[in-house]
Amino acid sequence: MSAPAATAGATFAEGYPRFSDGEMAARAARLDAVLAEHDAEHALVYGANRFGSGVGWLTGWPVTREALVVHSPGDQDLLLVNFYNHVPNARRIAARARVEWAGEDAVETATAELRRRGASAATTIAAIGPLSHGAFERLGELATTIDLGREYARARLVKSEEEIEWTRIAAAMTDDAVAAVRDRAVPGTSEPELADAVERAYVARGGATHIHYFGATPMAEPGICAPAQWPSTRELCSGDALSCEISASWWGYAAQLLRTFAVDAEPTPLYRELHQVAEAAFEAIVSVLRPGATAAELIEASGVIEDAGDTIRDDLVHGFVGGYLPPVLGSRSRALAAVPAFEFEAGMMVVVQPNVVTTDESAGVQTGELMLVTEHGAESMHDFERGLLAAGAQQRRGG
Repeated sequence: MSAPAATAGATFAEGYPRFSDGEMAARAARLDAVLAEHDAEHALVYGANRFGSGVGWLTGWPVTREALVVHSPGDQDLLLVNFYNHVPNARRIAARARVEWAGEDAVETATAELRRRGASAATTIAAIGPLSHGAFERLGELATTIDLGREYARARLVKSEEEIEWTRIAAAMTDDAVAAVRDRAVPGTSEPELADAVERAYVARGGATHIHYFGATPMAEPGICAPAQWPSTRELCSGDALSCEISASWWGYAAQLLRTFAVDAEPTPLYRELHQVAEAAFEAIVSVLRPGATAAELIEASGVIEDAGDTIRDDLVHGFVGGYLPPVLGSRSRALAAVPAFEFEAGMMVVVQPNVVTTDESAGVQTGELMLVTEHGAESMHDFERGLLAAGAQQRRGG
């Protein structure tokens, strides 16, 4: 069977998408450079319970129960996989690595391999991923062990051309998912039913769910200012404001789209005003987002939010694709941390998402999307209409 049209940016082998040999070699070389910078001879990359992006980045295997990669410059990667019955599938997907069962004690199996490769008290091992404290200590009994999680994240900031193409596939699926929310958001629909509509937009095309968050509240008497991480059983009503944050994923590459809908009614003046501020903030941030721009400049551009007497609850901007990456920024009135000394480069991807809310946080709107920093400025990865949008019967009347 040929690949669906939506996946034309990927090469398939044995029914699974794969990056080119050149792309994978470049990733290994990037990790090798990080190891050399920190005088480390080996790396142990860890993931568990579908978490730990480094494993997939190096091998192509999306983490299931538990997976570890033993990486040594100049040697073939060893991918250790639990459960035992997951190994055959991992061998088909991670064809460039040597794939074995992780055994009853995955860290012990990895330690034995590191020892075979020459790891000792005179060497240094870099740990990447959500290793437990106990596992980290056990590695330390073999060799000096350092945590290079932050350095790995920095290595993921600038995307390759192939990574950008895979993200475009995820962005198209995400757009379709938000369109499904718009069409399904009629009075009487519950948030789990919205989630059902979202996933039907991409699962049959090989996509997976990264997140789908919803927040619905009456515009006349609002009580929610941002989407929630877990869907409630509440049913939509005429006159609701519905905000959503949707990320469909294509083999570990997720896009993100945020929108607000007025359900079966015209927006109230409050919601129109909030969204106008959000749109102005989005445009101001995007206008300065280019190579050489700083985190401080993006925050300064968002000052239209505070100038209007509003604030934000969600992050204003965050790096994305390959993890929740730097920089993670708030606005002037919602600074959870010091402004980082961060400068943007071409090839970075960030989500610009001004979640403008009232200062009492009773009402809010969500808008924004994943942006690619290019030599000429910021380019949206999405193709979905902007604005405070109509949903349900109101959408059909307007369409």
